[in-house]
Amino acid sequence: MGSFWDRENECMTRDRLHDLQSKRLVALVKRVYTNVPYYRNKMHEKGLVPEDIKSVEDLEKLPFTTKQDLRETYPFGLFASPLDEIVRVHASSGTTGKQTVVGYTQNDISLWSELMARCFAMTGADKTSRIQVSYGYGLFTGGLGAHYGAERIGAVTIPTSSGNTQRQITIMQDFGTTVLCCTPSYALYLAETMEEMGIKPDDIKLKAGVFGAEPWTESMRVEIEERLKIKAHDIYGLSEIMGPGVSMDCVCQKGLHVWEDHFIPEIINPNTGETLPAKTNGELVFTTLTKEGFPLIRYRTRDVSSLDYDVCECGRTMARMAKPSGRTDDMLIIRGVNVFPSQIESVLLEMGETSPHYMIIVDRVGTLDTIEIQVELTPDMVSDEVKKIEDLENRIKKNIESILGLSAKITLVESKTIQRSEGKAKRVIDKRKK
Repeated sequence: MGSFWDRENECMTRDRLHDLQSKRLVALVKRVYTNVPYYRNKMHEKGLVPEDIKSVEDLEKLPFTTKQDLRETYPFGLFASPLDEIVRVHASSGTTGKQTVVGYTQNDISLWSELMARCFAMTGADKTSRIQVSYGYGLFTGGLGAHYGAERIGAVTIPTSSGNTQRQITIMQDFGTTVLCCTPSYALYLAETMEEMGIKPDDIKLKAGVFGAEPWTESMRVEIEERLKIKAHDIYGLSEIMGPGVSMDCVCQKGLHVWEDHFIPEIINPNTGETLPAKTNGELVFTTLTKEGFPLIRYRTRDVSSLDYDVCECGRTMARMAKPSGRTDDMLIIRGVNVFPSQIESVLLEMGETSPHYMIIVDRVGTLDTIEIQVELTPDMVSDEVKKIEDLENRIKKNIESILGLSAKITLVESKTIQRSEGKAKRVIDKRKK
């Protein structure tokens, strides 16, 4: 079912995959031990030498890597290749401290392009496709990662980057874009702007979207697919591991296929570090097997997911990760209750009576945490319909309380009053930290 770029490797047996992962893991550990003093010291602290790692079964012996480790070695301290072999650097947004800097050899760039080609092929894209890359270009990995993958499959690649929304839509029309790459929140903004411009989905040739870089729910997927009349694919990646293309869902949309021949995924208990069994929610951890410039061992992503090793209906044998439901570091603790923004988004989209735009405002009055959820009305709802508005507020409040286990103030605001994002959407204002 669906299209393949590299059927032989995407559908290899689990036994063959195990042997390949073990061989690559042994080589990786020797490489970082030899070339990265920081890792060598971390292994010594655990009493490890490379010879202790003989197969994938020994992975749990190895130390975790965290974002703090990347900051402590800023900018190039975890590079395993000399700088004269590094052909490109990318960096995270650095919103919570120094940027995390990652480096790529020429072989790393080629590998990244190949894995992104696998992802695009899952959408049915090929050299006849026209792929519009509306992720930001620059130090952020999204734009260039998608760009190189699109060129790798031979598609017409349209590097629009982010922003200038009406121009994006005009290009879609004039250039005959068939695949759109952007954040899911921006896809909804594009759909909204198209409707304002009087442009219907039938007026463009879009068939599929590749959306990532922020958490989004199944309900949001349905909303995008209905409004743009496309198949919406979820792509996952992070700059520390490679960028976009670490995993993506196929046409079955039952989890994101992790390219396990290049990355070993694990799920751990975020509090204890204990490895959890398949189909259990926990923190997602990755080990890079083939990266040369910036390999990482057991990197804690902080994303909450689970892994399913059953063979997919599409025929691919590699593990499928569940769409991340949130981040352990983005999780809000309100009056002792763990709250993920995605839970609130899911309630709103499933109700389908408001726009998908919302803002969560957390504050503290005295010693009590408060939570307000601002939800945007659709353009056809008139704010002076007091009874109708009050009824909707009460139903949203009841549904939110049922899901979260705590009460929240619901404020319905007029259409277009919540700021739109052309990149990653900002959903939370936590005033307790100020």
